[in-house]
Amino acid sequence: MPITVSIVEDNDKLRETLMRVLNRADGFSCVSQYANAEDALKDLPQIKPDVVLMDINLPGMSGIEATRRILAREPEARVLVFSMHEDALFGSRALQAGARGYVTKASAPEVLVDAVRTVSAGRIYISHDVAQQLAFQSLPGKGTPLGELSPREFEVFRLLAEGKSIADIAGVLSLSQKTIANYQSIIRQKLEADTSAQIVWIAMRSGVLGGSAEPVAPGEIPEPDR
Repeated sequence: MPITVSIVEDNDKLRETLMRVLNRADGFSCVSQYANAEDALKDLPQIKPDVVLMDINLPGMSGIEATRRILAREPEARVLVFSMHEDALFGSRALQAGARGYVTKASAPEVLVDAVRTVSAGRIYISHDVAQQLAFQSLPGKGTPLGELSPREFEVFRLLAEGKSIADIAGVLSLSQKTIANYQSIIRQKLEADTSAQIVWIAMRSGVLGGSAEPVAPGEIPEPDR
């Protein structure tokens, strides 16, 4: 029987390319595709693919939050995160959410095929570039402030950095506005960020919003405008 794969990727051209790569590989069959996490979450319980190939940067709910929800509902599900982010921060967040693997979009097609096959067999697969960074960040003193955020706090942080309102975030995560406001306070305290502008700056520096992914220390955060 072929390894069945569902793809969650908002870029139409890339999604089609991924389908071609996997369908042409020996022993694979792409059974469904989605442009956002919400549609995927509705269908996947019925389709039950062997592997879900999940992007991180999706409209609305992120791939990390979607992964967390998939695993909360189906602990044996196998999710392989496929992301443009090469920073170890995203790899660690994906694994914390329950993903079985993490591969960057810079990886060669044969790496992706090998990763899907490995994850379908129940093993962990992390692309070499991210694995090296994960090992480095595990050393004492090499962590970042974002590493102090819980998975849910990180998701709220990401949405805040994108400019989403508390009401918008509450809708995306199916939580109350009061709960989101509490998360916002905790996030600002942990990151020592007093303003929304500082939240955006941290996200850019850390690569969450496509920034330089340079390490950020609390003392580097710019002072709020007075």
